[in-house]
Amino acid sequence: MRVVVKFGGTSVATGDRIDRAAASIAKLVHDGHEAVVVVSAMGSTTDDLFDQITFEADPYDQAEIVSMGERTSVRMLKAALTSKGINSIFLEPQHPHWPIILDENGIVSVEETTSRSADLQKTLHDTVPVVTGFLAEDTSGNVTTLGRGGSDTTAVMLGHYLEADEVVIVTDVSGVMTGDPNAVEGTMNVGKISVDELRSLSFRGAEIIAPSALSYKTDKFGLRVLHYQNDGLLSGGTDVTGKFQNLIDMRERAVTGVMVAGRAVRNTPHILRDLSVILGASNINIQAVSSGLDSLTFYVDNADGKEVESTLHTAVIDIPTLSSVTAESPIAVIRISGGVVTDQTSILRDLLVALSENGINLADLITSATSIGVFVNWNQRKEALNIVQKLFNDIN
Repeated sequence: MRVVVKFGGTSVATGDRIDRAAASIAKLVHDGHEAVVVVSAMGSTTDDLFDQITFEADPYDQAEIVSMGERTSVRMLKAALTSKGINSIFLEPQHPHWPIILDENGIVSVEETTSRSADLQKTLHDTVPVVTGFLAEDTSGNVTTLGRGGSDTTAVMLGHYLEADEVVIVTDVSGVMTGDPNAVEGTMNVGKISVDELRSLSFRGAEIIAPSALSYKTDKFGLRVLHYQNDGLLSGGTDVTGKFQNLIDMRERAVTGVMVAGRAVRNTPHILRDLSVILGASNINIQAVSSGLDSLTFYVDNADGKEVESTLHTAVIDIPTLSSVTAESPIAVIRISGGVVTDQTSILRDLLVALSENGINLADLITSATSIGVFVNWNQRKEALNIVQKLFNDIN
């Protein structure tokens, strides 16, 4: 079994923790597994180095400076492994076996990284490479970085390119929890979570695995998150299941948008709950909800549209602060999710411009941290889908 193990800054913050990390890798090797180790800078070293750059530093100089944390960590862990009789080397950018190469646009060069990873695989039967996380090398041989959370990205990326069986992220949390232990009581390890769920949590502040790392998760290898004090690397913690994928598709069936208007929308805290409960009592499946200052729009299957309009009209009559209800149909829904959404800072602007220039009128636009829902007139659905697909193909 081939395992990529990433140790976060907390898990290598002291000599004792580095020794503990080395012992866990040594056990993997003695049990007959191939291991590749990715290491973050010890503790908060990288942040401390960033904070000390108070002058106008050249990007290449800055990358060289902040890389020193990871460069120190790999040497420490390599030495600890050697002390336990494990044949090991440390890898950093500019090393002949360094695997991760970025092109002139700062994007991973698939061809070069695949080739170098294939060469590295040949050494794994008798050597444990200890790789600097967070860092990369450009096509000119300069040191560069993968951005915040880059050590996670290094690990999952190598899991993909080295054809690993499992990637293990060792950190200071006991896996993915049901909530933030610092904010709520009684949190528990969820045990298993999908890539899509974890990616959404990560974009909303859950500091578990960097969202950029999850872009490299496939269904060909497992991904596990566990605490550095966990007993063993191949069990416990949380399994991250499934694969990351970009998705642009269109809902096969039309929806109806039923809008309820009234000042109660902004002045009554429980109005969304009350209206949702009313629809739930009628076994109506709500596809999406959007809100304005004085309105709520419920998107439901087109077949349920008339029933929902009638049901919500009754609610409007019963709730004096609501004024009216209206419905629009049929509406098509184009769904966009994945890295095409989260990796582009100008995506909403580009999307709106492309639709506008082609005369597509938006019925609504609903966004989340990792997805966009585009609502258009049913008769314009095919043209709108072609425009969206072309836009994202051009971006990629």
